[in-house]
Parts: sequence; structure tokens; C-alpha cells
Amino acid sequence: MRYAEQIQRLREAKLRQTEEKRRRLGAMDEDDYGWVVPPESLSLTLPCRDANGSFHGVRAWGTNFRYLMERHPVYVDPDDALAGRWMFMLSRMRTNYRLELSPFGFDYSHLRPGQLLYDITPGIGKDAHFAPDYAIGLRLGWGGLLAKVRARLAQTPLSNQESLDLYRAEEDALLGVQDLIRRTAREAQEKGLSELARINARLIEHPPQTLREACQWIAWFNIASRTYNRDGAGGQLDTLLRPYYEKDKADGLIDDDDAVFYLFCLLLNDPHYYQIGGPDESGADQTSALSYLILQAARLLKSTCNITIRVHDGLPEALFDEGVRCLVEERQSFPRFSGDAALCSGFVKNGYPVELARRRIALGCNWMSLPGLEYCMNDLVKVNSAKVFEVAWKEKRYESTEALYQAFAEHLQQAIRITGQGIAFHLAHQWENEPELLLNLLSVGPIETGLDASHGGAQYYNLAIDGAALATVADAFTALEQRVEREALLTFDDVFRATEADFKDAPQVQKLLALSGKYGHSERGDAWAQRIMRDFTDKVRAEAKNIPFVKPIVLIPGLFSWADTVRLGKSVGALPNGRHAGEPISQGANPSVGFRRDGAVTAMAAAVASVQPGYGNTAPLQLEVDFGSLDNAQAASCLKALIRSHFALGGTLMNINVVDAQQILAASQNPEAYPDLIVRVTGFTAYFANLSPDFRKLVLERIVRQAS
Repeated sequence: MRYAEQIQRLREAKLRQTEEKRRRLGAMDEDDYGWVVPPESLSLTLPCRDANGSFHGVRAWGTNFRYLMERHPVYVDPDDALAGRWMFMLSRMRTNYRLELSPFGFDYSHLRPGQLLYDITPGIGKDAHFAPDYAIGLRLGWGGLLAKVRARLAQTPLSNQESLDLYRAEEDALLGVQDLIRRTAREAQEKGLSELARINARLIEHPPQTLREACQWIAWFNIASRTYNRDGAGGQLDTLLRPYYEKDKADGLIDDDDAVFYLFCLLLNDPHYYQIGGPDESGADQTSALSYLILQAARLLKSTCNITIRVHDGLPEALFDEGVRCLVEERQSFPRFSGDAALCSGFVKNGYPVELARRRIALGCNWMSLPGLEYCMNDLVKVNSAKVFEVAWKEKRYESTEALYQAFAEHLQQAIRITGQGIAFHLAHQWENEPELLLNLLSVGPIETGLDASHGGAQYYNLAIDGAALATVADAFTALEQRVEREALLTFDDVFRATEADFKDAPQVQKLLALSGKYGHSERGDAWAQRIMRDFTDKVRAEAKNIPFVKPIVLIPGLFSWADTVRLGKSVGALPNGRHAGEPISQGANPSVGFRRDGAVTAMAAAVASVQPGYGNTAPLQLEVDFGSLDNAQAASCLKALIRSHFALGGTLMNINVVDAQQILAASQNPEAYPDLIVRVTGFTAYFANLSPDFRKLVLERIVRQAS
């Protein structure tokens, strides 16, 4: 390949940048974002801050973002086909920001007791997690978007203060982005990078015309939206870029080496979530030559990447095969795979046509979104079922597991009601707290109506509520039923006293409970898991009617704990499944780590498929596989069969690590010796060395106990 030397130097630069982030910030238990550290000498003072050091409101966000863009350092690498890297995250420049609990300028203290009781992650004040429609931006360009905003501003009556403020903030955002691009073009010219300078000078006002320009435009939007509030949703990359690729090829402007290099630079710029393959609105497959080139470019990265292949009946076997071989051969935890059949049939149950369901694509850790059409709160709202169980367990003594389950179900109902109240509060005030200035621009409705996406501007409001700790709770019920009711080896009082003391004086009780039947490895364990899932699903669905809003609300249940298995576990005491106080909860819809000694992946795949809520959001299968002595061809064949089987059973999304368990063991002892080792922690990928000791331990245990 003509660009081999540039690619190698860019990979080396990425590793150096990653090491510098780790040196400055320490552990990072989240996505490996594409940002680079700013110069240590740079000093910034945001112009708008509250007395407490935070900032809220449309004008403050617009003013601060423009200020940040106008002072953002320029990034140009002569080896890179694209300019720009982001260096700041405005949403995290607020005092007291926490990933699980954002600053919010409105008092919801009346909800906090219930949220704390059940350890609910409420999502109030959380950012983004819905998808833009890049086609809008690629069609209009930055200048066209600005003209659209200014035209609406001119038509807005002075009495409509909400829309006036929004349009002025959108104008600030766009002017800030254009300023950064303008300064970048100037520096590229000064460095003798005339083509890079020409491309960026043109993109200040005009929409892209070539593949390289389109990749640069997408990169600029990604840089801006990450800087604003860490938005990481991409799009259907092969269809977005296909017209530019085919025109450039027809005009003789590029060959496939050029295309792969431009795609490589786009994927390197930031690991946004993209989908390739899958059906279009009519059901016809969207795979093209560009789909394969995207995978080829991804293979060259040797770094984090978040591409999903949508598996449906019309998917070409060649793309499926190439995706699986990429996963097996590169061992970089991509691509992921989503199951079209279950996703579409589930979303249709919300009252939507199948044509719309096919447009709802994989663009986040666990989530689907309609690009530019819906506001989702994906992966922001979590109900910690283990904590709900603990509240019920400690409430009183029980004489049967059925009585305990009825109490659990009542508390689950209350937890979901409190969660719904939090969502209602968020929808009522988020537009005044943190408007979605960047995503509004690439959505249908916000600019047309003058309403933020969170405040009625979007077309659809399909809001996600995820359940966490399914296996933890199912295993607790299974252990009680088995050891107390069926075998009479223990009493409820025995178990209660043991859990109250965290098994301090009852190691045999703990061992007996821990060795009980499990979800994924026993009929009763599976039955409990499915019952919990059905009750959770029904209660979430029913709660939608209690959320007042200007447009219809649909609540869509899923099962996912993101990277919160450690955090959510810390609030929960010892439980009747033998779990000690403070230990991590189970991962999403997966059975507990060590649910069976052979760690059979087929059993895990069947179990997760059996607990899908079934309304268009996912309950992902998180899978670790070490193929041992199998060669790559044999491993790929096994994995293809497993993926097909899981989706045939009703699965929705598979996040897969193909690993060398011995390498993970060695890396856990000396992470710095493996600076380029990448794992998919949950829906996201990260450098193993960047994770905290708690997370490295979590990944290690999961991989070593289940991968072989």
C-alpha cells in the first residue's frame, strides 16, 4: 500500500498520545476517545459560570462553546489526510461534574431519597446519547447550516424568547466551529500542506464534494460534538460516503488505496460508533465496495474502533465473513454484530412501521437510534436490580421465595416509578440546563421549530431505561429456592444472618449459596431471570403514561450496565447468591461470571437470547473467547455459527473479545508492557493499560474464567 509509512507513523503517534493521556490523567474507565492533551501552558477562563463554578442555560453553553472553539489549539499532522483533534470536553469543565451524576441547575431533591434508596442512575442532566443525521450536514455544509439558523432567527418573533435564545446559541456554536477550521486551514498552508489547506478553507462555508472532503467534514463535526458534550454517535458510514467514493472513482480522482487511507484517518480521528451493512428502509442490503474498504481501513488502525455489522437475511456472506475474520485475526474487539430480525420486530411493537425500524441503527455502546429523528437518553438511565432486591430482602423475614419475589416486584415498581419521575424532570428542564446545540443542527425539527431536541424539537421520544444486575438477582432467588425450599439445607434466617454479617462467620453458607444453580446453567435460574425480565419490561412500558410531555413518550426497556458494574456493586451488601458486599454486580444480560465451569459460550448465547425485553433496544451478549489451538479459519467458522445462532434465537447485539487469556494474565501483572492491548470492556473499547485496577481485575476475571 502506498500509504504504509504514513500509517505506521500515525499509529505510533496515537500510542504516544495515549501514553501521555495516561501519564496526565491516570486511569480512564470509559471509551478511548480520540482527544489529545492540550499544551500544558494553555490557560482558559470560560466567560459564563455560575457562582458555584458550573454553567447552565442556552446562552451560557453557546457563549462558552464559541469561546472554547476560538481558543482551541490547531492540530495538523503532515502524515494525516485530515486535520484536527479535540482536546477539551465542555460538559466536564463544570464544577462537580461526575459521569454518573451531571450538574443540574434545577432542584430535584424531592427525587433523591428514592434514587438513593434504589441506587438509580437517573439520567437527569445527562448529555446526548442520540444520533445526528450526517447527511444534513454533508448536504448543507457549515455555511448552509449557519444560513438556515440565521433565516429562522430572522423569522422568529421577539415574543418567542426560547427560540431566539436557541438560534443565537446555535449561531455562536457554528461561528466557533468555522473559526477553528479557518485557523486550521491557515496553519496547514503555512506548513506547506496546500491540499489540506485548500480542503479546509473550502469547508468553512461549502459542503464537501469529494471523499476526502466528506471525511474531513465528518471529522470536524465529531471534533465539535465531542468537545461540546462527548457525543459519540456516528452513522451508516458506508452509505453516507458511498456517493463521494463512487464519483471520485468515476472521475479518476482516487483509487482504493486513497480511499482506504482517508477512511483510516477518519477512524483514527475518533472512535465514533458506525454501522455498515444491513438493510435499507425497503429491506434491500446496503453493502457496497465501500463497506469492505471501511473494514480494511479499520484493520490498519491497530487501535480502538467501534464498527457494527448489522446481520440480516440479505447480508452478503462475503461481508459477514470478512467482519468475523477481522475480529478473529486482529483481536482488537471489532467489529460488533447486531441482529436485524429481533431489533426490527421489537421496535415495530411500539407502533412504528418496519421501514422506520430498519433505519434505527447501532450507534452506541448498547444502543440503537434513528439518526436525526429521535431523542433517546440511551445508556443514561439505569435501575440497579441488585439494590432493589437488597431493599426487599432487608425489609422483613420471608417464609417463601414467592413472598420475597412479590416484595421485590413491588419495590421494582416503585424504583421504576421514581425513574420515570426523573425522566419527566429531565425533559421539563434539560433545554434550560444543557441544550443539544450540536446535535440539533443535524436533526429534523429543532432548527425548524426553534425547540431543543430535549424539549419537543425531535420527531420521536423513545426513551431508554436499562435494567442492571439481572444474573445477580436471578441467582439469589435460585439459591434461596434450591438451598432453603427444595433441599432444606438452610433456612431463610440462616441466610439472612449470614448476609447481614457479609458471611464473616458463615463461610460454608456462603459456599453453599455460591455453588447453587445459576441463570444460564439451570432450569430454575433461567426461569427466574426470564420472570424478572418480563416484570421489568412490563413495568417500564406501563410507566410511559405517567410522564407528561408535549409529544408521545415511549419507554423502551433494555438490559445493560455499561461500565457501572463496579460502581453499582459498591452500594449493595452481601446477597443470597453468595456475593460479598461491595463486589461488582453481574454484567448486563450476561449470566454471572463462572456460571458454569466449562464456560460454554453456546449456553451463554442461548441464555442472553432468552431474556431480551423485545421492544427494539438491546440486551447485549458480552462474550470473551479464547480459541486456543484452533487456527483462524476454524475460529472464524465457529464464531460465525455462534453469531447466526444467537440472532436466530432472538439476540440483538454481540460485543465480542477474541483474546489470548495468557496475554491478559501477563498484562494484568504489568499493564505498561502491553500499551497497545485493546479490550471491549462493555459496549466500548479501551486500552487495557488505561483501565483502573478495579476494571482490569473485572476484565481479567471475566476473560480468564469464561474465555477458554
